[in-house]
Order: sequence, then C-alpha cells, then structure tokens
Amino acid sequence: MKNNSNYHYREEDQPNKGSPISSLDSRFNQTLRNVQGLLKGRSIPGKVLLTRRSDPIDDSTLPELSPNYERSSSYNDAGTSDHMAKAVEEEVQRTSNPNSNSNVNKLKSSTSNIENTSREVQKSPMGARATDSARVMKFTKVLSGTTVILEKLRELAWSGIPPYMRPTVWRLLLGYAPPNSDRREGVLRRKRIEYLDCVSQYYDIPDTERSDDEINMLRQISVDCPRTVPDVAFFQQEQVQKSLERVLYTWAIRHPASGYVQGINDLVTPFLVVFLSEYLEGSSENWSISDLSPEKLSNVEADCYWCLSKLLDGMQDHYTFAQPGIQRLVFKLKELVRRIDEPVSKHMEEQGLEFLQFAFRWFNCLLIREIPFHLVTRLWDTYLAEGDALPDFLVYIFASFLLTWSDQLQKLDFQELVMFLQHLPTQNWTHQELETVLSRAYMWHSMFNSSPSHLAN
Repeated sequence: MKNNSNYHYREEDQPNKGSPISSLDSRFNQTLRNVQGLLKGRSIPGKVLLTRRSDPIDDSTLPELSPNYERSSSYNDAGTSDHMAKAVEEEVQRTSNPNSNSNVNKLKSSTSNIENTSREVQKSPMGARATDSARVMKFTKVLSGTTVILEKLRELAWSGIPPYMRPTVWRLLLGYAPPNSDRREGVLRRKRIEYLDCVSQYYDIPDTERSDDEINMLRQISVDCPRTVPDVAFFQQEQVQKSLERVLYTWAIRHPASGYVQGINDLVTPFLVVFLSEYLEGSSENWSISDLSPEKLSNVEADCYWCLSKLLDGMQDHYTFAQPGIQRLVFKLKELVRRIDEPVSKHMEEQGLEFLQFAFRWFNCLLIREIPFHLVTRLWDTYLAEGDALPDFLVYIFASFLLTWSDQLQKLDFQELVMFLQHLPTQNWTHQELETVLSRAYMWHSMFNSSPSHLAN
C-alpha cells in the first residue's frame, strides 16, 4: 500500500544536543525504535489498560513492570514485546505534559515510518500472525481450561483468531457461550431452542396476525436482504437471504425500541459466515447452504441471532430514533482527526464536507461496506476483543482508516471528496493494509485516550 501520510520527520526539526529538550528527544527516539520493534513481524498486541498514579516514574525500574502503573499485561506477546509496550506507555504519559507537545507531534509525524516497518515485515496475505503455531498453542491453552479466562482470550483475539477457532472464540467473547466448559453445551442447546420458539411465534405466522408496522418492517427486510454484500455470490442464494430475513425480523420484533434499521442487515453477515464455517469447508464463494441439514441451519441462525443481540446490546442508541449514538461518535471522530491531522481537517471544512456525510455509514455498518468482505472477519476479531469499549475504539479505527488517504484528500474539491469517500480504493486490500490501520489506531488510542487533555479545546 502506498504510504499516503502527510507527516515527514525532518532532520532540521531536531533540536541541537545542547538544547533543553534534547533528553526528551532522546527518549522519544528510543520509544520510536521500540514501537518499530513491536511492529516487526507482528501486529499490535491486545490493548494496554493504564491507570495513572500521582507518584513519579522511576526510570530505574524500566526492565520490570513499573509499580507506577496498573497494567493488564498482554497474554499474546511475552518478554520483549511486553517490555516494548511498556516503554510506549511510559512515553505516552510523558507526552501528556504540556511541555512535551513537540514530542507528541513528532510521534504523530513518525506514523509513516512505523507503517513502513510494519509493511515491510507483513508479507503474508493470509494474516499469518493469527495462525502461527505459537499463537495457536496459546489459544488452545486458554480454550482448554475448565473455565476460560476471558481477559486472556480478549488479548489474544485482538490480533486475530485462527479461522477454525473463530466460532468458539466469538461466542465466548460476546458472552453468548459461558466461560465454564461444563455448562456450555447445555446453554447453547437451550438458547437455540429458544430461538426456534421465537421464529415460530413471530415469523412463521400469516400476515393477518401481524400489525401494519410489522408487515412494513418485514417488507423492508425482504427488500434489503438481496442487497446485502452484493459482490459476494454466496449471499445471493435464496436460502441465505431467507436465513438473514428470519434472523433480522425476529431480532427486530424482540427489540421494539429500535426495530429494524437499515445497516443491521450488514452486521449479521460476519456471524453467518463464521458459524457456517463449522459445517461447510473451503471458500465461502463455493458454499451452498442447501448442503446443511435443517437442524444445522437452525443452529447457525440461532447463533447469529444471539450474537447480534449481544453485539447491539453494547450500542443500543446507535439504532434508536435519530441514532444519537452514531451522531455522538461522528462528532468525536471529527475532533480526533482535527487533532491528529489538522491540514486534512481544515481542507474538509473549507470544502464544506461534513463528517456525517461519509462517516455515518461507517459507524452504521462498522466498515463492512468499505473493505473487501474477506477481511471483515479479521477486523471483527478486534471489534469483539474490545468488548464494551468497542464504540469508543471505533473512533480511533475510523480515524486511522480515513487518514490512510491523507495526501489524496487534501487535493480534492467537495464533489471529488464525496465520490472518493463513497468509493474508497480498498478493493485490492490484503491483511497487510488492515493490520496497518489497526496498529495505527492502537497507537493513537494509547496516546490520546490516556491523555484526554490532548483532545481538549
């Protein structure tokens, strides 16, 4: 992927060795090298949780976990990567000092250098990190316990899940399947029966037993299902569209506060592909849902229904009247982009382009319509690993996604901006580009989320 960042770290911007901030520059440069090392051959690990304390940092404790931070250590990277991540955390705290703003700017402007390092070492188009043997062993160890420790599972899943483990992991991350392995089979059986009862009660009835609003809602769903992921042949199968329709209508009837909203149909598709992969082999392009027994198809639909419910429970106001949750996140995105890349923000404002004109769809469909579908499940590994923090972290992912094209955006007028952002050039993207977006989002979240003063007016 072409590096489109408009940031350049120039040697003439560096202070002289005798300047008052030379020590800050030295620490910054060391941090940059650590970050590049962290990215070398891997994607960013599970998110780091920080609690800032008032007592000062003791640099002599650097090789060990500093007592000045309460940190959830990353389970998927040990030793060196934890040490590097720790160095990033401590540098982020230092940059929260108003006197360190020049270092913040240089860390932002060096994003392109970090991306280049990441890009050079991520050669596999198949997302090799999710499937390397060491990580598979770690997943196996976590999942084989009598009770799964969800925090460890989240930290592993953030960087990608081996495809054959994804159905089990997603159920656990969403809280649909219980962590206790002894209870899991019984809970899933009961929930699948409950879904069948709901379909029988709400869907498998004549229109004469529905209200006018329910008839109109079912009609809208039946119109939207054939439009769902139109560039993937699998979703054009009539039986697939019927499955989508049953899941969506049943969910909407049982969630009257929002009902059905266009865009929710997109959110079912990753679940459908992942849970079907337990029964169908090979590429989804070659799947035929008619190969499944009615019982297996019913289980897949039930899992989609309950996982969709769990996902949307954490973002209910995204789909209620006027969708205030999405509007709030779009505002946060606009502010974050202004702080990270003021030239882009200023140019878009001068052209009269509102973030709602393009970002609303991003939040509504969680980028499913913006990237190739074969990358969606990898993206959703990170989404689901975020748990309750997902809505806020989406802002950082979408800022990283938008600023992939920083240079191009500044050259476009209003009409060109609208067309470009509605048809982004991602059709040839691989895991490499997606990992760069996620890595950059993680970096910015580490900088800004733990230093909210950087986002204050």
